[in-house]
Amino acid sequence: MKLEIYNQKGKKTSKQADLNKDVFGISPNEHSIYLSVKSEMASKRQGTSKSKSRSEVRGTGSKPWKQKGTGRARIGSIRNPSRPGGGTAFGPEPRNYNLKVNKKVKAIARKSILSSKFAAKSIMILDKINIDKPKTKSFNEIVKNLGLESKKVTFLIGEKDDVVYMSSRNLHNINTYLANTVSNYDLINNEVVVLDQKSLEFFNKIWI
Repeated sequence: MKLEIYNQKGKKTSKQADLNKDVFGISPNEHSIYLSVKSEMASKRQGTSKSKSRSEVRGTGSKPWKQKGTGRARIGSIRNPSRPGGGTAFGPEPRNYNLKVNKKVKAIARKSILSSKFAAKSIMILDKINIDKPKTKSFNEIVKNLGLESKKVTFLIGEKDDVVYMSSRNLHNINTYLANTVSNYDLINNEVVVLDQKSLEFFNKIWI
């Protein structure tokens, strides 16, 4: 499996990239993708909503009036949920929304995403990204040269590069991640994935 390698000017180079068929050529498992993305989205939820129950709300614990003989309805506490200023009966409590997904399922999901992107011809290989200093204009020129200015694009780089990250972070619909930290949601939430050669090496070797 091979793909053309482009340079920053948007022109094809004389080289071709080899793609591991066990990563980019499998039959996509849709359910694994669903479970993985669902888990990642659920883990982003804060789960910090909280209301006070009748045992936590401020107020006395004594009985407001005697049980019988007043003509009024019986009551045991002013913190009763049915009274103004009382506690909430079945209010929200802090909770953890994390969902456990096995490592092998996540790996299958990642390979399925990359394979579906390859099948849809939504993967591009860039030889490298060279930017001297952080400038949004410089990165925007690369995007235009590749003909991707109207699409949602995820750039994956093999090594940490603060200049590339700062140059791209202010562009609409452009996201840049390290290949070893990108989530499955970030991989699938785009129209085109652009990999540099080092990030391609990472994906080719990690499951061998």
